[in-house]
Amino acid sequence: MNGKSFFIDLSRCTGCRGCQVACKQWKNKPVEPTVNTGSHQNPPDLSWQTLKVVRFTEVTVGGKFHWLFFPDQCRHCLDAPCKMVGDSEIQDAIVQDPETGAVVFTEKTKGLTADAVREACPYDIPRVDPATKVMYKCDMCNDRVHAGLLPSCVKTCPTGTMNFGDREDMLALAKNRLAALKPKYPQAELVDASTVRAIFLCPQPPSAYYKYVQYGDAAPSVLSRKAFLAKVLRPLRAFG
Repeated sequence: MNGKSFFIDLSRCTGCRGCQVACKQWKNKPVEPTVNTGSHQNPPDLSWQTLKVVRFTEVTVGGKFHWLFFPDQCRHCLDAPCKMVGDSEIQDAIVQDPETGAVVFTEKTKGLTADAVREACPYDIPRVDPATKVMYKCDMCNDRVHAGLLPSCVKTCPTGTMNFGDREDMLALAKNRLAALKPKYPQAELVDASTVRAIFLCPQPPSAYYKYVQYGDAAPSVLSRKAFLAKVLRPLRAFG
């Protein structure tokens, strides 16, 4: 499948949060009041105002301390469960750009069952504005991409963590970087590379970064339609 993809090399992330700030600035999102929670991560989670957040985690792996950074964002699944749920209620409230592959939430999402859409996402990404009921997430800066520009987070990244381009090129870059890191980080892996457009290279096990980094065996493209209907759509329609 063609289109665009991100390649996010966590071995190069310094936690500067430039991508997080750039996203908020380009999307003209308001600031959020924050407090010290004992972590440098701020705000503590995604929201309709914060479409990208750099997660900070302190872990010990193999007896060695690591401070891990994870710039969390929508993965733009090739076969998006959120769109499946959205289409069951309002057709094309959630759309997928045929040229770039970006999964985009529209104003029509205010008519969707927000909890059902969020539950369908294996990465816990969608958020809702409680005032307007419109749902939000990263849209791949699809307006910038169609104008021949990089997504704002990629343009801003100073370390080469964030990369973006044609899917085939990003997959090739990801595989080359994985091979280069394997001697030093034998557990390094590309996360869900065959099913999403935001491909993370994790030097440490994905679960060490955040609980929703990896979907696991039931990735969107291999989740059977029958199983998906049984798990999400049929209970939803029962209350419709």
